[in-house]
Amino acid sequence: MATALETNLLEAHPRESGNKNAARRVRRDGKIPGVVYGAGKHSLPVTVDPRQVLRILHSESGHNTIFDLALDGGERTKAMIVDWQYEPIKGALLHIDLKRIAMDKALKVSVPIFLKGDAEGVKTQGGILEQIQREVEIECLPSDIPSHIDADVTHLVFGTVLRIVDLPHDPKLKFLSDPNQPVAHIISVKEEVAPTPEAAAAEAAAAPAEPEVIKKGKQETEEEGTEAPAEKPEKAEKEKKEKK
Repeated sequence: MATALETNLLEAHPRESGNKNAARRVRRDGKIPGVVYGAGKHSLPVTVDPRQVLRILHSESGHNTIFDLALDGGERTKAMIVDWQYEPIKGALLHIDLKRIAMDKALKVSVPIFLKGDAEGVKTQGGILEQIQREVEIECLPSDIPSHIDADVTHLVFGTVLRIVDLPHDPKLKFLSDPNQPVAHIISVKEEVAPTPEAAAAEAAAAPAEPEVIKKGKQETEEEGTEAPAEKPEKAEKEKKEKK
């Protein structure tokens, strides 16, 4: 398990707290507003470079990365990202919360669970591997935070469940999630069953009959096509006089 302690640096510059217009001005300058707090110190409004933040968020350990936070005025401390906001349409970073970290005090964090191996229930039983839980909450010192936890699923077959208690972990890690919470299992594929002849016949019998008005209309159309219309009386009398 790789640890999240990486030699990253994030530079932050103090700013005056203000309203939304002040935050927009910060973003127009190519920065994003944020706040730093923790370690028994007052919170401090700051601006940071979104490129540096994205580099940390997209690293292997993601938001659990412990990095060096360099502040104007000489303060330099270990910190981590605890919250961030994206613009919903363009996906640009809008705001970030940073927390000062004491390296000798345990932290509560959630780390992802990666499934490893080919499940027996998939290879020999035709099932599908379903991951139910994708993160586990742990408590440990900042330097011991893993980037992820690998879970072996090769033994999974129908009827067996991988649970939190089955996950491998270093003695330095304390699992806080419910140990009986399921992580992964094998599910079956529902096959579409073809209807029997009896069921098909019953379905056909239950189908609504064609409306009578449509049948009558078709019948009248057919009759009109085979029988010539009768002549009008006035027209027949006129033809008789012309012949005389």
